[in-house]
Order: sequence, then structure tokens, then C-alpha cells
Amino acid sequence: MLPASPSINTLAADSQALDKLRYQAKQAPDQALKSVAQQFETVFLDMMLKSMRAATPQDGMLDSEQTKMFTGMLDQQLAQEMSKRGVGLADLMVRQLGPQATAAVPHGASATPYSDERQSFVNRMLPHAEQASRTTGIPAQLLLGQAALESGWGKHEIRQADGSNSYNLFGIKADLDWHGKVAEVTTTEYRDGIASRQVERFRAYASYAEAFADHARLLGDNPRYAGVQAQQDAAGFAQALQQAGYATDPRYADKLVKVIGSINTKA
Repeated sequence: MLPASPSINTLAADSQALDKLRYQAKQAPDQALKSVAQQFETVFLDMMLKSMRAATPQDGMLDSEQTKMFTGMLDQQLAQEMSKRGVGLADLMVRQLGPQATAAVPHGASATPYSDERQSFVNRMLPHAEQASRTTGIPAQLLLGQAALESGWGKHEIRQADGSNSYNLFGIKADLDWHGKVAEVTTTEYRDGIASRQVERFRAYASYAEAFADHARLLGDNPRYAGVQAQQDAAGFAQALQQAGYATDPRYADKLVKVIGSINTKA
């Protein structure tokens, strides 16, 4: 009698696999998310193959319970191999869940693997945000929230062609008035609510202090953002930025409010 083959559906539920994922989530949360997404992709492919088999007549002379068992084992192996090569589903899940999962963690939720990373980002950027707050009158927590959203809590900062940091935490583009260094990267832009990927030119700075100072000048000197400086709460600040056209993402204000709500400047 052949030994039972482990089902793909039990991979994520296996105690050893769960322990490994928990450890990985603490050490490398991004990698843990990727692992879970890949397992989900494997399960999805296995289910798809099973559905295709079920739609195929299996009443021939060579069909038996044993052949069905071997076919099921083959489908599981195919699902695993296809998932290793990737069909795009896991990558899509990582892109969709990564920043949002970080932003949506409630304030003070220390049990999540993202908490320490978020707090480290806040602690490092707080002095710059407080200086910008004195210049603009906008509360430091609101400025920190925008920097966190635009940079993915510092994990997706814009890089220059040589790989060096641009320190551009606010996604400020290099317009015709900009005469400093420039970083060209592919970014997501929305036109009529439809997302598309395109190459854009962004300002590059020598430090985070310069980035916050330039952001403060942009909000203070550009008439387009006249309504932003007067805002003292997250909802008003986020809505004013979106109405002024700071970002093309139609959900920008909602995302920003969530990020600001998760920031702790007292730690």
C-alpha cells in the first residue's frame, strides 16, 4: 500500500509550517507575506486543476480509484511546480497587501511584526517632522503619516540610478523649477481612476532633513496647497491634499488617514 501523500491544502495548517511562518514574520515580515501568498497560489492552482479534472469524463476502462489517486498526486505536484515558477497571483497579493497591511495595523498593536519597524521609522523621522511642523504649522504626526504612506514606512524609498537613496520620502516630482539631482523610477499613476505604470522623475536630496524642508516649502509656497496648512486633524489634512491633487490615487485620503492613526509619537 502506497503511503499517503500530504495534501497541498494542509501545508499552511501544518504545525511546523506555522511555526516557521511565525518565526519568519518576526524576522522578515515581507518574506513571510510572500511565503503565505505563494502557498495560497499553490492551493488555488491545485483547486483549479481539480475543477478541470472534475469536468472531464472519468468513466473509461482505465479509470479506477487508484488512477484517480495518482492523478490527484500528479495535480498536487503540478500545482507546486507552477507556483514555484509563479503565475502572478502571489506577486499581486504581496503588492496589494504589503503597504495596506502595514498601514491598517491599529495603533499600539505590538503583537504584529510591523510594529517595531513602524516605530523605528517614526523615531528617526520625528525630529525632522517637528522642524517642518514649526515651519508650516501642520502637526508633526500628520507630516509623519504622509512620509510613511509615500515611502511605505521607509521600506520603499526612491532610489537613484546608482542605487543610492534619494531621501525623497514624500514622492515629490522633479518639475521644471527643480535644479537638483533627479531619480527616475517606475511608479503607479491613476488616470480617470485607472492605474498604470510609468517612469517619472523625482527630486533627490542629500538628507531626510532636506526632504522635510522641501516638502514644507512646497506646502507653504505653492498656492495650490493653500488649504492644506490650515488643517490640524488627519481627515482634514488628507482631504485637503487629495483635493489639491497631491496624488492621483483616488483612495489617497483614506489610506493617509489610516496611516496617521497608527502613528505613535510618544514612544
